[in-house]
Amino acid sequence: MSNEKENPRCNAPCFERLCQRFDDIFRHQAQKGEFRNYLCGLLGEIEQKNLLQMVAHTIGVIYLKLYTFLKAVPWSFSQMNQRRLEVMNQCHHTRISREFSSLVDD
Repeated sequence: MSNEKENPRCNAPCFERLCQRFDDIFRHQAQKGEFRNYLCGLLGEIEQKNLLQMVAHTIGVIYLKLYTFLKAVPWSFSQMNQRRLEVMNQCHHTRISREFSSLVDD
């Protein structure tokens, strides 16, 4: 495991384009930022995908802000999940079909 506190993939233009597809779900710019931080943590190469590890291995992420985003900020899980499925279905590599199964682990 790397000791670097950064995930260069989260600075990539393709990551930002992906995140922008979810922006209208959030009311405030801070929520959009914390969504990016959380998604970056989930996609990062750390072994344990918990808040403490995400914060410890990502530059500029503050535990309390990320915790508040996940636990206290009102956003719709069902709306987020529906958008995730729409985004996946737009790409031929992840399109949902009878021959395809997608397993997404939180």
